[in-house]
Amino acid sequence: EVQLVESGGGLVQPGGSLRLSCVASGFTFSSDVMSWVRQAPGKGLEWVSSIVHSDQSTNYGHSVKGRFSISRDNAKNTLYLQMNNLKPEDTAVYYCAKDCTYNSDYTLSCRYRGRGTQVTVSS
Repeated sequence: EVQLVESGGGLVQPGGSLRLSCVASGFTFSSDVMSWVRQAPGKGLEWVSSIVHSDQSTNYGHSVKGRFSISRDNAKNTLYLQMNNLKPEDTAVYYCAKDCTYNSDYTLSCRYRGRGTQVTVSS
């Protein structure tokens, strides 16, 4: 059974930083592309970042590029998201996910997601 458990969220002031972690189990973590996605109140799922298992190449959504950094430790089955210069619009529940695709209506779906960790950016 695939399990993804996120941690590290919290309340932070604008301009602050947080580091999210996700411990994975139930599948071969080192062989999978892993992603972070988020959902703000009243909005759909938004892709944030992905990291490839083979060469650890990374990709970022336009709204977080240059501020967020994704990484992974295959020996620890753990995915990370370092978030710097946080903005109020980054407020959302953040999910560790795998097997994500875009539907025909351009909404994002992920076959596997954790329960999420809340990130709130507010003064």
